[in-house]
Amino acid sequence: MIPQIKQINKLKDCDFRLILAGSPDQLNPEDFSIDEMQYITRQFSKKKKTSFEINRFSHWVFIFFMKEESDKAAFLEKCRKAGDGILSTVRDNGIKKLTLSSETNDKDAVLALAEGLALGNYQFLKYKKDKAEKESPLKEIDILCPGLQSKDIAELNILVEAVWHTRNLVNEPLNYLNAQKLAEEAEELCRPLGVHVEVLNKLKIEALKMGGLLAVNRGSLEPPTFTIMEWKPANAVNKKPFILVGKGVVYDTGGLTLKPLAGMDTMKCDMAGAAAVIGTMYAIAKAEIPLYVIGLAPATENRPDGNAYVPGDVITMLDGTTVEVLNTDAEGRLILADALTYAKKYDPSLVIDLATLTGSAAVAIGKYGIVAMGQKSDEAMKQLEISGRNVYERLAIFPFWEEYGELVKSEVGDLKNIGGKEAGAITAGKFLAHFTNYPWIHFDIAGPAFLDKRDSYRGTAGTGTGVRLLFDFFKNQSK
Repeated sequence: MIPQIKQINKLKDCDFRLILAGSPDQLNPEDFSIDEMQYITRQFSKKKKTSFEINRFSHWVFIFFMKEESDKAAFLEKCRKAGDGILSTVRDNGIKKLTLSSETNDKDAVLALAEGLALGNYQFLKYKKDKAEKESPLKEIDILCPGLQSKDIAELNILVEAVWHTRNLVNEPLNYLNAQKLAEEAEELCRPLGVHVEVLNKLKIEALKMGGLLAVNRGSLEPPTFTIMEWKPANAVNKKPFILVGKGVVYDTGGLTLKPLAGMDTMKCDMAGAAAVIGTMYAIAKAEIPLYVIGLAPATENRPDGNAYVPGDVITMLDGTTVEVLNTDAEGRLILADALTYAKKYDPSLVIDLATLTGSAAVAIGKYGIVAMGQKSDEAMKQLEISGRNVYERLAIFPFWEEYGELVKSEVGDLKNIGGKEAGAITAGKFLAHFTNYPWIHFDIAGPAFLDKRDSYRGTAGTGTGVRLLFDFFKNQSK
C-alpha cells in the first residue's frame, strides 16, 4: 500500500515522530525529559552520534542531526536516505503513522525525508502467498512544517504514486506483462486522468511499415504494440509538444544472439524505459501540469523462434533506412528508431528517449546515474542536468562527436545495428540519432533501472529511474 503523505498543524502527545535538526540546542526542551536531553547532548558532542531512536513504549521518537550543506542537492539526498534508514524499525514495531518535522522549518528537507520514507517503503508482494503478513505497516506520513503548501504535499504524493506504478510494471514477469498487457496498463493508468491513449496493433504497425519493431517481434508468438499517450491540456504553455519515447522490450532473450543465463534472468526489466514514460505521463497528468506532452511506447518480446530475425538480415525501417543486423541482442535501438521516426509527425520541440539500451552504459558508470547524449539540445540538456541533480538521478553526459557515427555505417545497408567493442553506449546513440531531425536527448538507464541489491530508497529490482527527473524537469518547464 502506498503511504499517504499529509500536512498537519498540530502534534499529539502520542505521535510517533521523526525530528530533523542541526544540533541538540535546536530541539524543543519541552519535547524531551531532562535525562533524554542530557543523553542526546552528550552522545552528540562526545561520540558524534547524529541519529537517535527513543522508545517511550507508547511511541517512538526518531531524531536526525543534519547540518545543511552548501550543496543543497547532496543534503536533500542525505535526507531521503535518512528517511529510508528508519524503515526497519518502523516495520519491526508495526508503526502505521509517523509525523515528520524540522526544528529549522526547512520544508525541502522534511519533504525529502518523507520522499525517502515513502519510496523506501515500496514492496512488490503480488505473488507472495503470505503478502498480508509481509506488508509494511506504514500507511501515513504526516508533516508538520510552517510554510509548507498543500501543492507541495499533493505533488509529492503524485510523484510517489508514479514511481510505485513504474516499479510495479518493471517488476512484473513476462507471463503477466506482455506487449499487449503493457499497453492496457498504460490505458488504465493514464486514460482516467485525461490522457488520450491510442494503441496501434500489429496490423496498424505493419501498415505503417515499422520494420524495426516488426523484425524484433518476428520470434514472438505475441504481437507487438505501439502505445501513444497524449496529454494536451487547454492551458498548455507550449504549442510544439515534448515527446517521451520508451523502450518496451517486455522480455529480451537476445534473440538468436542468445544471452547467457546470467544476463537473461532479469530481462523482464528491459521495458523500464517504457514504464518510465508511462509513469511520467501519469504524474504530469495527475498534477495537471500545463504542458503538451506525448509519450510513445513501442513494445515487443525478443525471442529466438524459428521465424526470428537473424544476424545478416537487412531490414527496412519506417523512414526507409536499411539496417544490416549483426547482433539480434541490439534490438532496443531498432524499435526505438521507428518510434523516433514516428515522432517527426508532431514537429516536436524536444524528444527524450529512455532505454535500458547497452551494457556499456552500465559498465561505464554503474548504478549511480544515467548516461546521456543528444543533439540540437544543449539548453535542454543543461536543464535536465539540473533536474537530475535536484532528485539525484544524475546525468553523465557522454561525448557525441561525429566520428562515432562512422562506426555504425554498413557496407551492405545504410546502417548496421552495432558499432563494435568500443564506445558501445555512444554508437548506440549515434544509431538512434540517424532517425531524428529535431532537438533530441537519449537516456541510457541500463545501470540504475534494475538493481540486484537494495540501494536505500531506490529499493531492489525496479527503481522507477527517470520518473522523478522528468517530473522535476516538466514542472520547471511549465513555469
